[in-house]
Amino acid sequence: MSDGPVNADDLEWTEHDHGDRQFKRKKLADAAGGEKLGTSLYEVPAGKRLWVRHYHEGNEESIFVLDGSGTLFLGPDETEHALETGDYVALPPGEESAHDIEAGDDGLRLLMSGTMEEPDITVYPDRDMVGLYAGSAPGGDSDERTLSTYLDRHAELDYWEE
Repeated sequence: MSDGPVNADDLEWTEHDHGDRQFKRKKLADAAGGEKLGTSLYEVPAGKRLWVRHYHEGNEESIFVLDGSGTLFLGPDETEHALETGDYVALPPGEESAHDIEAGDDGLRLLMSGTMEEPDITVYPDRDMVGLYAGSAPGGDSDERTLSTYLDRHAELDYWEE
């Protein structure tokens, strides 16, 4: 059930600073009681990047640019697409939606939304890493997760071997 309207100005920013990956985030859907659709407001300073390039195997994401400009690196070949105010990008599950975002000279303010289905696998192609999530989707309540781990993408065991 919805908790009613939420005003972004009433929410605190969560700040992330990991070198060239620097941004602020407000989890709008979470604050409003959203369950199956997550939406966050992001601000990315000029020249900085958002999350590590990734795609989801089970969830769909989208991007809507509210203000500023930047570059979207999309797909397995990291094809560059200019982003500007008013642009919308759909990111269905799968490798074709692998994405990374870099803010332009005037920074970037955007909304990102995504389905919140679990379990989910997030693939990080540049790091040969996967994230596994069960109990709560990526971006969901981490306290509810029964599985949340990052593994080498090529780690493999023989099913029958002990």
